[in-house]
Amino acid sequence: MGRVKNLQEIKAMVRDRTGKRNIFRRAKRDDVESVLARLTSKDPELWAAEWSRLARPYEEEGIKHEQARRPKEAGETYHMAYTYYTIGRYPVPHTPGKRECFGKSLELFLKAGHYFEPPIEPLKIPYGDKTIPAYLRLPHGDGKQPVVINFGGIDSFKAECHEYDEALLRAGLGACAVDMPGVGECPIKGSTKAESLFSAIIDYLEKRPEIDPKRIAILGRSFGGYWAAKMAFVEAKRLRAAVVWGGGVHYFFQEDWLRESTNAESYLMDHDVARCLAFGVNNLDELAKIFPSLSLKTQGWLDKPSCPMLAVNGKEDLQTPIDDLYILLEYGGPKAARVFPGGHMGQTPETLPTIIGWLKKELQ
Repeated sequence: MGRVKNLQEIKAMVRDRTGKRNIFRRAKRDDVESVLARLTSKDPELWAAEWSRLARPYEEEGIKHEQARRPKEAGETYHMAYTYYTIGRYPVPHTPGKRECFGKSLELFLKAGHYFEPPIEPLKIPYGDKTIPAYLRLPHGDGKQPVVINFGGIDSFKAECHEYDEALLRAGLGACAVDMPGVGECPIKGSTKAESLFSAIIDYLEKRPEIDPKRIAILGRSFGGYWAAKMAFVEAKRLRAAVVWGGGVHYFFQEDWLRESTNAESYLMDHDVARCLAFGVNNLDELAKIFPSLSLKTQGWLDKPSCPMLAVNGKEDLQTPIDDLYILLEYGGPKAARVFPGGHMGQTPETLPTIIGWLKKELQ
């Protein structure tokens, strides 16, 4: 198992990611430094409290802008408040303070989303006796629109799809952001049957009059790539395309990889907590008992027909083995693939444009 980072290493990674990566992409350096200076331990409640302290003035400023009818400024400051509440709940809301941050992040994202162009339409998609919360954004224009079901992994929830949704919309594609099983507001935990969640989302989107039911695609990032791969087989007839971006397929789920990759050097903190929470288990030993059954090879999917699939990752990924990209190419019908330099998900300036370009072509 990877080594758990100390406080100074966590602070160094936060500094490195500020303004560049995932939840820290929108963070401002001076704001971040003001929090890091006050972090005296790795206590998750201290972490949540300090980022909340940073978020609140932005939230109050957003209210003032809204009251003064300054929509652009209101949207921007609400988005900043959301950013810091989200960092406060990161990677997962597993303590009272982090759960409070998560609730506030949802509230502030919807307030900001009211000012997005196009604005967010919050959905409650029927799913048995439950509902699936989602955010829908469709490009302006006549005719039925293509849409991409978009989601992240164990620590990146539907609001964190924003940057990817924006790129999809710029390409003329709609975006439906959801939480993968076991994370965020998803009504179910991860399991060998959790793909039913995505089938229910497809059922709903097919019935929307503005959406072209023959042009629905799926884009899963990090652990979400696993669900995108599975849905490419499960819904081979109804999905037009699937992007498996940094997702595990078979080797990822073996016990040796689980133990070796948990707390990988590339992961900020509490990797084990995030992985276990997604499946409703208490520790890695419990997770190791169920993980191998998730393999798509073990489940017999890899030789079955799939919709067109693009597999993408970084060749030095420490969280998802690159062999899981290659195993998709070794079975079943031909698939598209792109391996980038670097670590998890192959995050280069060309990666997202490559994916968006492929999706646009497939959804024409």
